[in-house]
Order: sequence, then structure tokens, then C-alpha cells
Amino acid sequence: MKPAHILLVEDNEGDIVLTIDAFEECKVKTKISVARNGQEALDFLFRQGVFQSESKPDLILMDINIPIYNGHEVLKRIKEHPELKKIPVIMLTTSSSKKDINMAYNNHTNSYVKKPLEMEEFFTTILKIEEFWLQLSTLTDE
Repeated sequence: MKPAHILLVEDNEGDIVLTIDAFEECKVKTKISVARNGQEALDFLFRQGVFQSESKPDLILMDINIPIYNGHEVLKRIKEHPELKKIPVIMLTTSSSKKDINMAYNNHTNSYVKKPLEMEEFFTTILKIEEFWLQLSTLTDE
């Protein structure tokens, strides 16, 4: 079985390391690709520039507060594209703003998860994401 390919859209180096470490503890094998800003995420997804040979991810974890294009802008572009809109997008962010939550769901996020501040809680959250999205759910293979 091929590893689940996850695109992590995150600019905080500490959160990138924590997320990768947490997924290494998961039952499902994963390949994690990282985009550090909204432009990199779009280039990755549309296979532009240095990302031409990348495969489409099975799941996207995205922070809202990222440079160039924020998570809402990237999410909107993903969900407007016929081939990309099927990829589940989880907004994984520190924002608990009702405005951010509503905007994310209005732009068709599949889930909105508030990023825990404590490392142990963060690991638990990633394990729950992995359990639901990579074990329980069936993802598209298109």
C-alpha cells in the first residue's frame, strides 16, 4: 500500500517539525510535502515551477495565517478547481475566530481544527486526524 500523501501548508518551522514527528508515530505510512506560503501551496497543487513532478496529495493540512496568499485564499482556489476540489482540506490553525471558522466552511473546508498549544495535545490531535482521515475515511484516488 502506498503512503498517504499529505500537503502541509504551514510557515511556522516548529509546527512543521511537530507535525512531521507526529505523523511518524501514526499507523498509516505517510509522505509529507511542505509548502511554507500560499504561493508555494498553489504552485505545488497546480504543479508549477519546481513542483512540476509532484503528485497530487491525498489530504491537505493548512494554516490560515500564511504569507503571500492566506489559507482562506488558497482554500477558495482549491475548491473552485474541478480536479483539486475533491482533496480533503483541514484548516489546522490557532485561530478560534468565528469569522475565520465561518469563512473556512463557506469556502468548503472539510474540517476546521484548532491547533493545540501544548505539544502532547498537538500530537494527540494529529493522531486523531490520521485515525479519521487516513484510517476510517475512504479518500478518492483520482
